[in-house]
Amino acid sequence: MTAAAGWAGRIVGIVGLLLCALAVLARLTGHYTLGGFQAGTILVAGIAALAAACFLMLWSGAGDRVP
Repeated sequence: MTAAAGWAGRIVGIVGLLLCALAVLARLTGHYTLGGFQAGTILVAGIAALAAACFLMLWSGAGDRVP
């Protein structure tokens, strides 16, 4: 289970990083919306994905040491 959480954390982290980068690049090029969503909304979704990835990586690192 901890190995699956580790891999899920990596995948979610990469997706979050890509969402953040996409939102920043869109704003730098002057686009305020992407696919009907505001760039700020995409940025917030990327930050949420990064936070979830941190939780999953922390969970996988704890392993069986959780009481």
